[in-house]
Amino acid sequence: MSDREFGGNDDLSLPKATVGKIISEILQSDPGVTFAKDTRDLLIECCVEFITLISSEANEIAEKEAKKTIACEHVKAALEELDFGNYVPAILEVAADYKKQQASREKKQTKIEQSGMTEEELIRQQQELFRSATDKFNAAPQ
Repeated sequence: MSDREFGGNDDLSLPKATVGKIISEILQSDPGVTFAKDTRDLLIECCVEFITLISSEANEIAEKEAKKTIACEHVKAALEELDFGNYVPAILEVAADYKKQQASREKKQTKIEQSGMTEEELIRQQQELFRSATDKFNAAPQ
């Protein structure tokens, strides 16, 4: 898989600070170990390449099924196809946690719901504002 297939990886990256925090959390158990910045950058490049590889394979699998959206099962199949099957249980666990989190998340109220007014009241208020704006426009010296 070459960079030319994807238009080059120049614009693809991961946030250095976030990767640094992940590395720090992992190395916390061994305080004598440090991680050089150039090593962090190399790790980021490897992660981007891994993500590109998996997403490309998942996209091919989705296209074979005539799907326009890459779903969890396509990523699972891509991991297995590329001999990364040992990651599948962890990925499925994270996906299940995410679904559960999304289901229990409070639905955000729309501005209309937040106003506490009925639809009729809002329409009446809107019409009054339009009328007021029209009157101001017509009253302005031409």
